Amino acid sequence: MKRAGFRLQPVLELRRTQERAAAAASATAARAAADAARRATGYETALATAELPRSLPSGDFLTAMTLLRIAATDASDARAAATASAEQAEAVRAQWTAAAQRTKAMERLRERHLEAQRHAEAAAEERAADDLVTGRAGRGPAEEEVPWTA
Repeated sequence: MKRAGFRLQPVLELRRTQERAAAAASATAARAAADAARRATGYETALATAELPRSLPSGDFLTAMTLLRIAATDASDARAAATASAEQAEAVRAQWTAAAQRTKAMERLRERHLEAQRHAEAAAEERAADDLVTGRAGRGPAEEEVPWTA
């Protein structure tokens, strides 16, 4: 008996490929988010540890305050970029989850197909055994039969 192939096998392979690609994209996005968070933390730490001398000429004081303001802006921008990167990583992770769910659904279909094949093969074997047994019973010796008498 020829076994019927799983006709959706190419779709299953495509789903698996999509899932692997989504997993790789998720890992890349997570690394980018972690790097952005480290950069933002570095800017914030540098800004928090910055100290001005007790006495400065007015021009130097103005320059130092301007540099601190620029550093604060850089730290704020870095934190905003880190937040956006984390949100992007979460969106990519959601795509990966969806791809994994589609793959799992296709794998369940494949398992159902294989189970149906096993069930069909078992039923065919059972029918063959039944045919063999009932065929032998019909071909038994005639002397064993008791004729009907009235």
